[in-house]
Amino acid sequence: MLRFNRLSCVCVAMIIWLVLPVVVAAADDAKPEPAKPSATVEKLNEQARKSVVVVTFTGRDGRQQGLGSGFIIEPNGLIATNLHVIGEARPIRVQLTDGKSFDVTSVHAYDRNLDLALIKIDAKDLPVLPLGDSAALKQGQAIMAIGNPHGLKHSVVAGVVSGTREIDNRSMIQLAIPIEPGNSGGPLLDMEGRVHGILTMKSLVTDNLGFAVPINALKPLIEKPNPTAMARWLTIGSLDSKAWTSLFGSRWRQRAGRIVVDGTGQGFGGRSLCLSEQAIPELPFELTVSVKLDDEAGAAGLAFCADGSDKHYGFYPSNGKVRLTRFDGPDVYSWHVLQELPVPNYRLGDWNALKVRLETGKIQCFVNDQLVVTSTDQNLKSGKVGLAKFRNTQAEFRGFRMAKELPQTVLVNDELARLLKQTEDLPATGRLTSDVIGKFTSSTAGDSLTSALEGKAKQLEQQAGQLRKLAVSVHQTRTRGELSKVTQIEKDADIDLLRAALLIARIDNEEVDVEAYLGEVDRMAREVRDNLPVEAKDEQEPAKAEAARLAALNKYLFDEQGYHGSRGEYYHRSNSYLNEVIDDREGLPITLSVLYMELARRLNLKVEGVGLPGHFVARLVPTSGDPQVIDVYERGKSLSADDVGQLVKENTGRAVLPEHLEAMPKRAILVRIIRNLLGLAQRDQNLEAMLGYLDTVVAVSPDSGEERFMRAVIYFQTRRRTEALAEADWLLEHKPRGVDLNRVTELRELVDRPER
Repeated sequence: MLRFNRLSCVCVAMIIWLVLPVVVAAADDAKPEPAKPSATVEKLNEQARKSVVVVTFTGRDGRQQGLGSGFIIEPNGLIATNLHVIGEARPIRVQLTDGKSFDVTSVHAYDRNLDLALIKIDAKDLPVLPLGDSAALKQGQAIMAIGNPHGLKHSVVAGVVSGTREIDNRSMIQLAIPIEPGNSGGPLLDMEGRVHGILTMKSLVTDNLGFAVPINALKPLIEKPNPTAMARWLTIGSLDSKAWTSLFGSRWRQRAGRIVVDGTGQGFGGRSLCLSEQAIPELPFELTVSVKLDDEAGAAGLAFCADGSDKHYGFYPSNGKVRLTRFDGPDVYSWHVLQELPVPNYRLGDWNALKVRLETGKIQCFVNDQLVVTSTDQNLKSGKVGLAKFRNTQAEFRGFRMAKELPQTVLVNDELARLLKQTEDLPATGRLTSDVIGKFTSSTAGDSLTSALEGKAKQLEQQAGQLRKLAVSVHQTRTRGELSKVTQIEKDADIDLLRAALLIARIDNEEVDVEAYLGEVDRMAREVRDNLPVEAKDEQEPAKAEAARLAALNKYLFDEQGYHGSRGEYYHRSNSYLNEVIDDREGLPITLSVLYMELARRLNLKVEGVGLPGHFVARLVPTSGDPQVIDVYERGKSLSADDVGQLVKENTGRAVLPEHLEAMPKRAILVRIIRNLLGLAQRDQNLEAMLGYLDTVVAVSPDSGEERFMRAVIYFQTRRRTEALAEADWLLEHKPRGVDLNRVTELRELVDRPER
């Protein structure tokens, strides 16, 4: 359902002096083309439809899975459309108005947050549509759109501009015309034939209402593309073939550390398998995964003792019950349901931990650590393990593990009862104090406590809001504790920068699987290392070897994988979450540089971070010769001293100073990432989010005086007087550099006054 949110203004006068600089996009200086005489819809359609194309993508079975629209913007085959129109990691095909079809050769550029994409076909002398200036559109202005609604190719509709709206923090053009499936990606034209927007969504409120992305949002992608060859595009989100093998169709992919599956499998009953390539330990051993179904009528879970074809066991939820089934062949006549039963502790519509323990002569199955099935069936004695799904189920899996013995995934009953009993004393309104959060944070229950609290929140409507706050606070406090352990070590050089950056992302998203992403970066480094040229391994000439390894890294990361600086929505928070940077292959200079540094380290290259004012860069420090400054945001561009000076001048208006060129300690890099997120929360005037990021800065750098003072001010504003006093007292006692202690004293006196 489309929603419109009106942001309420929050007074933050007390921290005006702390407001971070706001970057305003420069106005487009290009002069618009002279207006042409207005044409009729009929005449305009006759001219424009030649440039409108049909875009389709196919599923694993080779059949058409999606259809949308696009339009030609350059005669050499460059086409604009929506990102969702081209699917994710799917083969794409374009059909022109004359019936000719072309396979897409590359995804020229894309922006996930703006839902925009540029695709390339191998064609020449194509008719193009001129781009207009969407900022010049007027309310009530006549417009028309061309697209392929419901597969009805090159349909035309006319209407007017209703206005502009903020939808999901994106500026959109609201249209008084209907938008239907298949219209997405088509052009929005003025009556002179210029494109002002890209059709992208319809309203569920009324049929005659649609939205388009302003064409000006596409222009940065045209100016600075990030070409990704189709061979690499098809690997986005794909499972590592060295770790997983899928059988019987369906679409298995990975994102945010999870494995996601959808689509009906080609096996009987829609069966599909995804088998792990891990070595199977000797008996006894255990395997586990947490699974979440989009519909409890579906079925998905663990597979084991699999022969790589039709035979295996399966333990999975289905229709609100759990089943242990032996599959001896390709159809239902060779399937044997060994046990099927309801499980009281199964959480409908939520994550559930499945575990299987295999022993000699015995199979034990657990749901959320409760033993629910014991079987002595021994028809299948060995084989691979992995995941299974049936019917048209959409499911998510996380935390797949296999070991001789696995730890519990949820709380034991007595500890669960004790902790949930404490929630009964939560106030129905108000904020959670640090003392309350501390009672739960001190538990050894781990992440399962968050799930338990969320479960009770669904049952207790009156306390649901408080419980969710508590669950988030417990998760965030625990994750900050992990982050503190990683960073509070004696030598800054020994900090695990990659793990720490992923923990920062995990604070805002509990489903980030840090270990999975660490493994993914290791896999990327192995792929580069396995394809290094001979000269990269020449120990007799280390300088040449280092240069060859750096060139191989750049080729892999930028040319083959398509990593690039984010253009369309630079300040989107996804660009500061390293897991999403890895998933989406775009980010800020600092997050891209962190990934670059970590890959370089795995290739025995010394690459350090340099925090230039307004722009983060990396620097190769070779075993001999001069250091080389690298702009990772600009696809690994090598920068001279003059380039660096010009870059600093463009971003700040100042000259570069010697201290700007010093290597930035890892702890300072992490603080800079957090400050980017803090700036976004400050822009949105979200005091609670600001407070969370300030807590994270202090977890990484306890002596950060400015952040501690800012935190004291927000404590006072949000009526946390005890915390505000404690923070002010800390500042007065420790006297950190950069803090005006007179202002701290004034704040403390203000906090200490009795409330009226």
